[in-house]
Amino acid sequence: MSTRRRSRNTDSKRAATAPVPPPRCDTAARRAAIEASVRLGVPRDYGRARRLPVVREPRELAFIGIDVHERAQWLAPRAARALTRLREAAREAGVALDIVSAFRSADYQLGIVRRKCERGLRIDEILRVSAAPGYSEHHSGRAVDFTTPGYAALEEEFEHSPAFAWLKKHARRFGFAMSYPRRNRHGIAYEPWHWCWHASAGARASRARSSRR
Repeated sequence: MSTRRRSRNTDSKRAATAPVPPPRCDTAARRAAIEASVRLGVPRDYGRARRLPVVREPRELAFIGIDVHERAQWLAPRAARALTRLREAAREAGVALDIVSAFRSADYQLGIVRRKCERGLRIDEILRVSAAPGYSEHHSGRAVDFTTPGYAALEEEFEHSPAFAWLKKHARRFGFAMSYPRRNRHGIAYEPWHWCWHASAGARASRARSSRR
């Protein structure tokens, strides 16, 4: 078999096994998800009352690896590149930043809320720990939930981990910030594991790195 044919076969196998990006909601689908959540009990003025904007979903997504539950995870391309730099720096410092969750569409978020309702949870309980469909930072493709070995995922105990201490000290250099500190203005429970990349902060971090070269 020729080298060219072997190369084509290898490319075909890679294409066949490459993970497929998850579906995203356009404007109409996002509105439908929000309306469906209202029927589940989410207040119609949720965004205004919680000071949360409706979040658009990215046109493109970049694969960032497999999470702790063996699921493919994705972020918007610029956020994905920043995450790679962040995790590499953490790894060099002996800190493991494992992924629990990243991009989620409004439809996916609706499914989370619906399943919790079906388990008998009240809507106010649900909205204290999960943003309503259409309003989650995960829709943006810039938010990621971290965990680290030896600590339960999505639990406050993460704040006592070396990973959290490292993030507090260094995440800003890579454009990441913790979204929901204690007593945050959005009425969302404290989430030390939830960090979001911000383009403006990322640009400042990039300029700072360039100035040190």
